[in-house]
Amino acid sequence: MELNNKLIAVTGAGRGLGRAIALALAARGARLALIDVNRADLEITEAELQSRGGVCSLHVCNVADEQEVEASFAAIQHLGSLAGLVNCAGILRDGMLIKVKGGELVEKMSLAQWQAVIDVNLTGIFLCGREGAALMARHGEGGVIINISSIARAGNMGQSNYAASKAGVAALVVTWARELARHGIRVMGIAPGVFATEMTAAMKPEAMDRMLQAIPAARLGEADQLADAVAFILGNDYLSGRMIELDGGLRL
Repeated sequence: MELNNKLIAVTGAGRGLGRAIALALAARGARLALIDVNRADLEITEAELQSRGGVCSLHVCNVADEQEVEASFAAIQHLGSLAGLVNCAGILRDGMLIKVKGGELVEKMSLAQWQAVIDVNLTGIFLCGREGAALMARHGEGGVIINISSIARAGNMGQSNYAASKAGVAALVVTWARELARHGIRVMGIAPGVFATEMTAAMKPEAMDRMLQAIPAARLGEADQLADAVAFILGNDYLSGRMIELDGGLRL
């Protein structure tokens, strides 16, 4: 796909990796539909994008809310044919399944912790993927859906909710690629490892040292590297139904 003047929707575009993806695609000439739950964050992304000559629209949306997602994609359809969707919105609510001290249960992952992550990370991708695919199929010009999963989809201590959600995201890549091929829609996934974000910047130095020792590349991933992977997928029309592991060699 040639990205110049193509309409690409990015969820979680208000900050972090989603913002980096949006900026990278705009630099390649794409028009962006920016989706995030926080308007203030979206406006920061918009200002940075426009300062570089980019074109975008803002869509404040809780991706876990069906009505809000439907309304956002209804607005996006008036901007032209949707060529791509990058599902990047996600949250963390880490915790151990249970904690026991002295034979007594002292803590357990709450249903609220579990449900919040599943709602945003998995149901949100389902809803946005469904609405994005519907727009692409109706326009009849095909398109690309990219789901951002995680290396944690293989399971990670202290992340029952997150790991389960990201495993589900990866399963949707294969399922949708098979279902949507008849409409000319490709579906791919990216499983990032540990990337430089606000969260990792707040880690204690000793924890960061242990993390770096576990990564064969001996460094964190950079947001621009994830954005480059997204652009690569959009540009290669023989990629579908697969996950790209972008983790510096790390295996959980």
